[in-house]
This record gives sequence, structure tokens and C-alpha cells, in this order.
Amino acid sequence: MTDLSKTSLHRRTVLQAAAVGAVGVSPALRALVHAAGSDAPEKKEVKIGFIPLTDCASVVMASVLGIDEKYGVKIIPSKEASWAGVRDKLVNGELDFAHVLYGLVYGVHLGLGGPKKDMAVLMTLNNNGQAITLSKKLADKGAVNGASLAKLMATEKRDYTFAQTFPTGTHAMWLYYWLAANGIDPLKGAKVITVPPPQMVANMRVGNMDGFCVGEPWNHRAIMDGIGITATTTQAIWKDHPEKVLGTTSEFVQKYPNTARAVTAAILEASRWIDESLANKNRMAETIAGKAYVNTGVDAINQRILGRYQDGLGKTWDDPDYMKFYGDGAVNFPYLSDGMWFLTQHKRWGLLKDHPDYLGVAKSINRIDLYKQAATAAKVPLPKSEMRTSKLVDGIVWDGKDPAKYADGFKVRA
Repeated sequence: MTDLSKTSLHRRTVLQAAAVGAVGVSPALRALVHAAGSDAPEKKEVKIGFIPLTDCASVVMASVLGIDEKYGVKIIPSKEASWAGVRDKLVNGELDFAHVLYGLVYGVHLGLGGPKKDMAVLMTLNNNGQAITLSKKLADKGAVNGASLAKLMATEKRDYTFAQTFPTGTHAMWLYYWLAANGIDPLKGAKVITVPPPQMVANMRVGNMDGFCVGEPWNHRAIMDGIGITATTTQAIWKDHPEKVLGTTSEFVQKYPNTARAVTAAILEASRWIDESLANKNRMAETIAGKAYVNTGVDAINQRILGRYQDGLGKTWDDPDYMKFYGDGAVNFPYLSDGMWFLTQHKRWGLLKDHPDYLGVAKSINRIDLYKQAATAAKVPLPKSEMRTSKLVDGIVWDGKDPAKYADGFKVRA
């Protein structure tokens, strides 16, 4: 075969593959299309792990509504039992992506207390919407918030046990931050255990813990079941804090960049859909309440996603800072300062022995390049900066400018 006929055959093959959108063609043809510059997803079906929590909603709805197929992929949501299980399946490739704790991804990347593997954050899935629940037994003794809890713990000496969902995760960091802000050393003044989110309420019912930090609907469920009260919401600790992310391995992104971009774009569009209307939020609540997803009553989900809160002691309020999935794209951008904050807390509590290269680690994990491409595809606006500034419950401002000084500046730390 002459070079000229080879060239003609190659061009014809590429054109044929492109004409059918690379759907149903052989892997060899699809590879040719990709080599010729196509942005078609390299992997058509992806498995995304999730834990039964309200904030898995954008992943689930991207699949249920068929938004994924618009971007050339099929999302298969995979219900998982624990964050440790999600971590292990991400690392070994059983899951392609996961609805996952922000701090878990950073912990795996640095090898904190488990397997070490280069990781990637593609987008933030939600802001706000977690809470700290105290047992009804503590509330009956007057411990209904941070100050009264600290007072009870100082006067009624015993071992107090609190639960979070994963050692490097968001709930551990919110719990530690809140306890410390109220003068309680979470490492020396209390016992902290790890419990998977769906098991929190059952464990509190049998007296295994005095309090816990977890995502919804399990805080509201504790109130409905008469065993716990809401002492604080996490948005009261840090307004518009980052929470779950779409996580995967760096290896997956390198191998399937188009797939990563397509999945991110689909979930971005689903996030926008959820926040668009009351009707959409209610449909989302009805969907994820099902057995295949969160497996609870719709009434355990649909109040707090609308900002209608009660504390279990008779107080009700409308919270403007309830769980957000989109917020005109502000929710979803993987701010470098958000990732860096978790590193500062890992250092604060002794999970990291030395100061890491805070900005360098965040830049390697948070794939802002891919996010921007996905946002363009989904017509999602981008923020002006890759950093943001926040004031937390203790009045301390976090802006990412001097992370080592910030981490070392806390009075209560390891």
C-alpha cells in the first residue's frame, strides 16, 4: 500500500467514525477519532460511588434525568456502605468517580492513615447542609449548644464520645473546629470515633455516642426519632463551606480526560437543575429518598433542603444558608483555598507532621483546567479568582494567603 493510499484510508476512516459520532464503532476507530481531535468520552459508561446522603443528589439526578447521555456518557450510581469503602474502591479502580468527602481525597493523596495515591477533585458538589447533633440525654441536662456542652463537660466529668464519618473528612474537621471554638479539645477532652453516616442514628439510639457530625438527612432523622437535637449547623461554623466533591484518581483523569470533562459537565447541569426551582427540589427529594439511594422518608429530606430547620427543642427557623448545589456556579468551582483549608486542619490536628506545600498540593489535586472546560460546555459562569475569603465561627478569617501561619495560630491544636 502506498503512502498516499494509507493517508486516504486514514482520513476516510476518521471521517466515517466522526460521522456516527464514534458511537457503536470499534475501539480502534474511536481511538482514531480521539487522535484526530475529537472530544468524545473515551469511556462511555462510568460507575460513581455515593454514600446515602442528601448531597449525593446531583450525581443521582444526572443519571435519573438522562443529563449524562447528553454529554455522551452513562452514569451508574453505586451505593456504598462507608467512606473507607469508597476510598478503597477509588484507589483500586472499582469506582471511576465518587461523591466523596473533600478531606478524604486530600488525605489519600498524601497517604494519611491509609493508601497513598495521586488524586483529583473535579468539582465541588455542594456547600453547607451538615449539622452537629447532640443526644437527647445531653439536651435534657442542658447541653444544647457549644457553650452549654462545654459547661456540662466541665462539671459532669466522664468520658464523652463524639462521632464523625472519616478521620480526614469534612465532618471530622467541622466537629473538631466547633468543639475547639467552644474550648473543648477534641483530642484530649473527648473520645472521637468513626461511624458511617447511615449508622449514626442507630448508634446514638443505643447510647454509643453523645453527639455526632454528619450530613443530612441523618441529623433531621435523629430529631424525628426523638433521640437527638441539632446543636449547630455546619453553615453556622463556616457559611458556604465546601462539602462533598466529585473525586477520582489522577490516573483516571490522565487516561480518560474527555470522560472526566463530560461527567463533570453533566453533574454541573444536574446541580443547576436542582437549584432552579422548588418543584425540582421536591422531585429530587422524592427520588433520592428511594431504597436505591438514601432509603428514608421524603419528609426527612425535603424540609432542610428548603432551609426549613427545627432543633428538636421547639425552635424553628428559615436558614438562608441551607444546602446549595449550584449557586450560579459559585458552589461548584474547586477553589484552591478550599482544598488548602483542609490541609491546614490536618496539620492542626497532627494528621500531618510537617507543613506541606499547601498551594502546590491544591493545584495538583483540584483540576481547575478540566473544570473550566466542563463549565464552558455546560454554560456555567466562572468566578474571578481561584481563591476565596471566609470568616469562620470563631471570627478567624481564612483567605489562603499564609496557610502555615493560619494552621499554627490556633490556641487549641495537637
